[in-house]
Amino acid sequence: MSQQGSAGNVIAAIASLFFPGLGQLIQGRIFPALGFFVVTVTGYFFWWLIVPAIIAAIFHLWSIIDAAKFKAD
Repeated sequence: MSQQGSAGNVIAAIASLFFPGLGQLIQGRIFPALGFFVVTVTGYFFWWLIVPAIIAAIFHLWSIIDAAKFKAD
């Protein structure tokens, strides 16, 4: 089990940087991974509407931080 700040969390955060939700998937958290992926990709798909792109960017950043700070209970 990974502790906050462990190498596993760093790898998960880097994975989420390139592919939103991949860090959560690496950590075995399927539903958060799907949520981050769907919201981020949908928002980036509608980038020309500006607001969805901003929401997507926030969720993308949130997925990176979430992967980095995850503590397994």
